[in-house]
Amino acid sequence: MPSLFDPIQLGDIPAANRILMSPLTRGRATDDHVPTDIMVDYYRQRAGAGLIISEGTGISRQGLGWPNAPGLWTEAQVEAWKPVTAAVHEAGGRIVAQIWHMGRLSRPDVIGMTPLSSSATRAPYHKPENPYGEAQAATLDDIRRAQDDYASAATNAIRAGFDGVQLHGANGYLIDQFLRDGTNLRDDDYGGSPENRIRFMREAVARVIDAIGAGRTSIRLSPNGETQGADDSDPVSVFVPAAAALDALGIAFLELREQAPDGTFGSSDVPKLSPAIRKVFKGPLILNQDYSRDAAQADLDSGVADGIAFGRKFIANPDLVERFRRGAPLNADDMKTWYSTGPEGYTDYPALETEAA
Repeated sequence: MPSLFDPIQLGDIPAANRILMSPLTRGRATDDHVPTDIMVDYYRQRAGAGLIISEGTGISRQGLGWPNAPGLWTEAQVEAWKPVTAAVHEAGGRIVAQIWHMGRLSRPDVIGMTPLSSSATRAPYHKPENPYGEAQAATLDDIRRAQDDYASAATNAIRAGFDGVQLHGANGYLIDQFLRDGTNLRDDDYGGSPENRIRFMREAVARVIDAIGAGRTSIRLSPNGETQGADDSDPVSVFVPAAAALDALGIAFLELREQAPDGTFGSSDVPKLSPAIRKVFKGPLILNQDYSRDAAQADLDSGVADGIAFGRKFIANPDLVERFRRGAPLNADDMKTWYSTGPEGYTDYPALETEAA
C-alpha cells in the first residue's frame, strides 16, 4: 500500500506526496479582496505539501461575503496571485485555487447586495445578532451567471499560475445549498429529487472542465451532517449519486470533509459516506478532518483514501510533511489569530530548523 510520502498523480497535477494542505480561510487580503505580499511568504513556507489547496477564493462580488478573503474576478486579483503561485513553484510545490461562492452565507454588509441561494432562506447564527440576510432564490439566469463565474474564475486561476482549481461544494456554501434538501426548497429542474439537486453542481463542474480541462478540476464536498445550517434528510441518496456524476466527468480528484462524533471542529453522528463514495468514485479520493499521521496512513492502507488533507496542522506547522517524516512534535495553532490581519499566527510559526537554531 502507498505511504503518505509516496507521490501521486492528481489528474494533470503531479504531487510529490499524499499529504495535502486543505483550504483554510485566513483573511489576509485587502478590503477589495486582493492578495497581499504576506500571502507569498505564507504559501511558500508550506510548499512541502504534495498539493496546496488555497483558501476559499471568491468568484464574484456577490459570492464573496467574507472580509479580507481573496478573489479571482478582477485583473488586480489575478496579478496579485501571480507572485504567490510563483513562490510555491520555485519552492518545488503545487497549488490549486479553491473557487468559492458563499451563497446565503455572503454577508450583506460585505457584498453590499442581497445574497443568492438555491431558495429564499436565511442562514442561522449562534448569536442573536445574525449577520446573514435572507437570500433571494436563484432564477435560471442567476444560475447560468453563477456557473459562468465559476468558469471565469477557473480561467483566471490558470492565468494567475495555479495548477488547477477546486470548486468549494462543501460547508453549507452555494453548491452545498443546492445539494441539500434542508436548503433547496425548489420545485423546478434544480430542486426536489436528488438528481435535480445534483444538477447545479454537475453543470458548474462541467463549465469549469470546459474552461480548463478535467485534469485540473476538482471539488470539495462535506457529505455527512449539518454544516453552517445546511443539512439533508438522506445524505446517502444525494451524495453518492453526486460522486458518481463527478466520476463520469473525470475530474482530477474529489476531497471529502467528513465529521465524526468526537470531532474537534464540528461533529456529527451521521455515518461517514467515504466507503460508499469510494465504490462509485474511481479517481483519487482525498479525505479530511481531524487526522493524525497514523490515522491518515491507516486510511491509505485500507484503500478508502488515496491522500489526506490537513488543515489546522498546516497553520501551525509550515513544514508539516517533514515533521511527519521525522516523527517530530507539532506546534499547536492559536485560533485567536486565524482571521487576524498580520503576520502573528500566520507566517511566524517556526520550522524545525528554526527551532533547532
